[in-house]
Amino acid sequence: MATVTVPFQEVQKLIEEKLVSAGVSSEHATKVAEVLVHADLRGVNSHGALRTEHYMKRLNAGGINPTPTIVFNRTGPSTGVVDGDDGFGHIVADRAINHAIEMAKENGVGMVTVMNSSHCGALSYFVENATNHKLIGIAMTHTDKIVVPFGGKESFLGTNPIAYGIPGKLEKPFILDMATSNVALGKILQHKEEGKEIPNGWGVDETGASVTDPAKVVSLTPFGGPKGSGLSIIVDIFSGLLAGMAFGPHISPMYKEFERKRKLGHYFCVINPSYFTDIGVFLEQVDKMINEIREVPAVKEFENVLVPGEIEQKNEERNRQEGVRIAATTYEYLKK
Repeated sequence: MATVTVPFQEVQKLIEEKLVSAGVSSEHATKVAEVLVHADLRGVNSHGALRTEHYMKRLNAGGINPTPTIVFNRTGPSTGVVDGDDGFGHIVADRAINHAIEMAKENGVGMVTVMNSSHCGALSYFVENATNHKLIGIAMTHTDKIVVPFGGKESFLGTNPIAYGIPGKLEKPFILDMATSNVALGKILQHKEEGKEIPNGWGVDETGASVTDPAKVVSLTPFGGPKGSGLSIIVDIFSGLLAGMAFGPHISPMYKEFERKRKLGHYFCVINPSYFTDIGVFLEQVDKMINEIREVPAVKEFENVLVPGEIEQKNEERNRQEGVRIAATTYEYLKK
């Protein structure tokens, strides 16, 4: 499938225009577009502009509230709950992490659960926000079932991503953003859109056998066998049960029933290092750790050792200058 390279500002503007045309406020459209382009800049196209058409389908069918009344209920000095009123998850999650940041600055820790939300995009955007304040960010969200539990043949778990953001002093933040499946479903969809085969082990058919044709994928597999499967359950508990939302097979599907509100949950935790240790020493030690990891001798298959998030950060530096690479069909859709 052909791809095109487009200035990220143009892509963001086109996404905003699409959403505004469907009744989304300019403020909300700008934020959603910013989160999507954040993913494209980092080279995580599965969570970027590619998603716009899907969101438009849900908006037009009534599955996303274009004008939500988002409410924050502070339940304690360091805790709170955000009710997203079925709006865009990107907006709802942004509100939640900002409340968690405020509480962490005030009291050392801020923890916020989110209810009645929808797909919120790349979690790296939100934990990176925390690191911009020299705070630690943690984010989790659940999804509808698409992953087989370890040893199972039928799906029960979602891709259930988790993300951590750790600030450094001079180094860019340590950002770990990963699905608890071997790969995010969006990457399967991206390969299908681009007409490419997927690596063995990413997805299985209805018999549980691994396939390389993305069109034949029925379920995904957890990373690391029982370890990824167990971590996925934890994510579902924190972002689903703790938020009073559904879990696993009880979550409404993303790519069916477009008229149905998804009622997703998220979990955010922000930690202020200065409440636990000397902030200056902490930030310096993070830099030291990152640099020492890079200095570890690499095996012959690798040029050097990288820390999580480093590839994406390099992608972003380049793509801000050269433009983001997106599927030609996505670009044509945005321009319609």
